[in-house]
Amino acid sequence: MNPLLRIAEGAGLSRRDAFRLAASGVGAGSMSGWLPVLARAEADAGKKPAATASTLSKKACIVLWMDGGPSHMDTFDLKPEAKGKGEFQAICTSAPGIQISEHLPHLAKQMHRVTLLRGMSTQEGAHPRAKYLLHTGYREGQGGIAYPALGSIVSSELGREEFPLPSYVSVGGRSYGAAYLGARHQPLVVGDPSRGVDNLKTLVGAGVFDRRSGLLEDMESAFRREYPVGPGKDHQVTYERAITMMKCKEAKAFDLTQENEATRKKYGDSRFAQGCLLARRLVETGVRFVEVGLGGWDTHDNNFARVKTLSGTIDQPVAALLEDLAERGMLNDTLVVWMGDFGRTPKINARSDKPGRDHFPRAWTSWMAGGGVPGGRVVGRTDKEGGTVEERPIGVLDFMATVCKIMGINPDKQNQSGNGRPIRLVDKGYKLVTEVLG
Repeated sequence: MNPLLRIAEGAGLSRRDAFRLAASGVGAGSMSGWLPVLARAEADAGKKPAATASTLSKKACIVLWMDGGPSHMDTFDLKPEAKGKGEFQAICTSAPGIQISEHLPHLAKQMHRVTLLRGMSTQEGAHPRAKYLLHTGYREGQGGIAYPALGSIVSSELGREEFPLPSYVSVGGRSYGAAYLGARHQPLVVGDPSRGVDNLKTLVGAGVFDRRSGLLEDMESAFRREYPVGPGKDHQVTYERAITMMKCKEAKAFDLTQENEATRKKYGDSRFAQGCLLARRLVETGVRFVEVGLGGWDTHDNNFARVKTLSGTIDQPVAALLEDLAERGMLNDTLVVWMGDFGRTPKINARSDKPGRDHFPRAWTSWMAGGGVPGGRVVGRTDKEGGTVEERPIGVLDFMATVCKIMGINPDKQNQSGNGRPIRLVDKGYKLVTEVLG
């Protein structure tokens, strides 16, 4: 008998598996220590996790992240009565009694689907710390550990084991990771949505690729068994995810050329617009969480010209996204969140000939639409200067817990950090924003 077949038989492998190894150029002598490992791997591969309630959920979330902190007083909380505080006019919207900036005319027609949160009030006024806080719900360095981003939490709680794409995708901006939730819930980062994901096609034939990847996994599994450390497992998960994506039909969601010309024109041709279209395609395919970023909102200088341009950048594609989701029957299951680091100061600085607004976390605006959130509402109110929340303040914990509730996730659930410490999804002390819970 062929020595390779003899070893395979002793290890419990089939002749087919042995011949697969032989075709890859593996000899009997080199494999005598590996085959028992391969046999166990084959047996484990047949075990499938039981379905859970989360696998049946259709909930998804799209976060439109306005990096740098948009001026609330020049977008969604104008103060016409505050003399000398702004240059933009307020316009009426599809929601009676709600007015927004004149430079958001397309979004004005979608306000009946939106609930404005004008009472946002947070603690961090420095960009890195504010971004971390708004993405995780925890202050950076709190407790001496790293915390998972909201996208990773949604992936962990609602992601389906059998789904071939990552459940968390970050488009066009900096991503925040999974921390102790592990590599499976790390975001897939897409820099340019018009290009999709690079290197999804193999450079060799399918048969050769399968043999090479299979052999690599067989060998690495023995290393992981001998050295069961976190990085080895993380490498395995990342590698397997990449191979699965390369083979699955769902990866076509990243190809925007699949969309008809009318739809692409409806969104617009900017990179942010393409990101919004990609977000809709990914959610439609089954991705649970997509973040689309747009930078440039740190308007210390030349605030009004820059906010006017940025408003024009978001207006058409965000309106198209809301309308598209509604027309496809997806909006009720898809929560859309618009937010940034914080707001901007009501007082205009005069440090240059092109005045701007500085960081201001004490009072600002975010908004939600879809996911069962009732539209055409305003929650919270700032004073006539736009500098203090007079009614219904909303903190970070309130905001994060409410998003979890909308998504069907228990904010009180605890996970374990790498050192075994129990960590809540949302820290204690939150107050749900019940006005947006349908």
